[in-house]
Parts: sequence; structure tokens; C-alpha cells
Amino acid sequence: MTGEDSPNPAPTPRGVLRRLAGDRNVWLCSLRADGSPHLVPVWFVHLRERWWIGASTHSVKVRNALRDPRVSLALEDGDHPVVAQGLATVREDFPDDVLAAFEDRYGWDPRTPYGSDPHRSLLEIGVTRWLMAGAAPESTPSGTAPGTS
Repeated sequence: MTGEDSPNPAPTPRGVLRRLAGDRNVWLCSLRADGSPHLVPVWFVHLRERWWIGASTHSVKVRNALRDPRVSLALEDGDHPVVAQGLATVREDFPDDVLAAFEDRYGWDPRTPYGSDPHRSLLEIGVTRWLMAGAAPESTPSGTAPGTS
């Protein structure tokens, strides 16, 4: 299954687009073989209703995605959270528009080897569900307990 084949893909909420264009990092959570989470901050681009993440082909995140494509993504700002669930597809090809987006954003080519693994892959993630799209309505202002203000 490719990210573009994700069942009922969830469109990006309009209010989140600015964050996706401006935020530098996203936390990617994938599942290890024993079901425990693997959480790591990564660079990303959001293009064509997909998240794109460059990775070493033999990295934990790629191995996890090959075994179980379910992932979660969270932008770093906890005061204005953007959290999504999706399905990751590991790609060995690097679309030209994705390469250009990484170059524009980071001055980086995701095909560049990192560490001891010279092989590179792309994670293509189609969002299946936006959990928090830029606001946390259940949160309260700095330390005020609900019902005490």
C-alpha cells in the first residue's frame, strides 16, 4: 500500500498549513516489533497532502515502517499541538518535487548518506486522522486546573 492508496486520506486542515510550511522538525513515532514506540525528531516536507521524511534505509524508523506502517507525527510546539496519525510507505525513489522541497527548506538532499549506511529511503506518510490541528481545547492556561478559574 502506498501513502497515496491510504484508505480515506484525511485532508490537511487549513489552519495547519502555515505550521507545516514553517516548522523545522516533527516527532515521528513508529512501532517496534514488540509494539513499543520508537520516537525520533526528523526533518520533513509536506507536499501533495503527504509528509516526506528522508532516512537511512537500515534505520529503526524504516525497519519499523516496513513491518508496521502505522505512525504518529507531532510538531514540536506543545502549546499549539499538531498531531496526526498515518500510514508510512518506504520508497526507494526520490520524486523531483520532494527533492526540490528539501533543498528549498533545509539546503539538503535526502539522498545524502548519513552514518555508516550509504543507502537512503524516503518515508511517504499519508495522514489518516488529524488528532490535534493547532489547538488543544482540552488544555487550560498555565497551571490553572479545570473548574478553578
